Amino acid sequence: MSVLEKTRPTEKPRATAREREPRITDEHGRRVRVWELVLRYVLLLGVLALTIGPFLWQLSTSLKGPTEDIFSSPPKFLPSDPTLHNYERVADTIPVWDYALNSLKVAAANVVTNCVGAALAGYALARLRYRGRRVATLVFILAMLVPVEGIIIAQFTTMRELGLNNTLVGVLLPGCVSALNVLLMRNAFLNLPYEIEEAAYVDGANVWQRFCRIALPSVKGTLAVVAIFAFMGAWDDFLWPLIVLSDPSKFTLTIGLNYLHGTFANDERLVAAGTIIAVAPLIALFACLQRYFFRGVGEGAVKG
Repeated sequence: MSVLEKTRPTEKPRATAREREPRITDEHGRRVRVWELVLRYVLLLGVLALTIGPFLWQLSTSLKGPTEDIFSSPPKFLPSDPTLHNYERVADTIPVWDYALNSLKVAAANVVTNCVGAALAGYALARLRYRGRRVATLVFILAMLVPVEGIIIAQFTTMRELGLNNTLVGVLLPGCVSALNVLLMRNAFLNLPYEIEEAAYVDGANVWQRFCRIALPSVKGTLAVVAIFAFMGAWDDFLWPLIVLSDPSKFTLTIGLNYLHGTFANDERLVAAGTIIAVAPLIALFACLQRYFFRGVGEGAVKG
């Protein structure tokens, strides 16, 4: 064989038309057909329209002026002359900012109590060894199965005996530590390797030091999930504040907006503006904690 034949590169076979097509794969490297990909996006767009559509319609209605028909056929999504006058009318009709401040106080306190209480209880259920730990875990699971309506009379009687009726503390106390949040923190702590704590124990760290310096910094994502759930639960709660509060100056935002619905039920622009005011803090909170939220869902996943 000549030197030229030895140095001549071997020709690769030409790729077929099917192999030249762009290959679409998922996160595991498996090939995805085009029609499957299109079906996925169609379903995602449908779910997005069902979840985000009503909120966007309320936002559009709140920005429409009094001369613009909101019941036109076909409906017009974008306002022709956007205005913020409806939000001013909400503030003139009810003390919406006072109600929002009351809701903020209850929600902020609920976040603190749930994060602290759920973290302590979850760590005790997951990492400490004591008699009755499985029974305590079962009690928290059973607490999730009890509907709020079944114990609301007992809660009201308890608040009355404690003298906390018609107070924001009475609104806060029944939900200051949620059973769901405790189980989320428990499962997050269970996923931590025991070797790390054992090494700290050998170095002389006590329980509080292992909890504060090792375990707690490792579950920041789950703490963000607990904070979001606690804030949403307290901010959106309607039934319990309606029962325990009687002084209008202490009403939360949900009760105040209920008065707006009852008095001005025919003015959809006013109701839509009040709805946007109530939803805006939740969107802002989730926007700030979203990167921790999705990480925390994996940390607090149910572990068998």
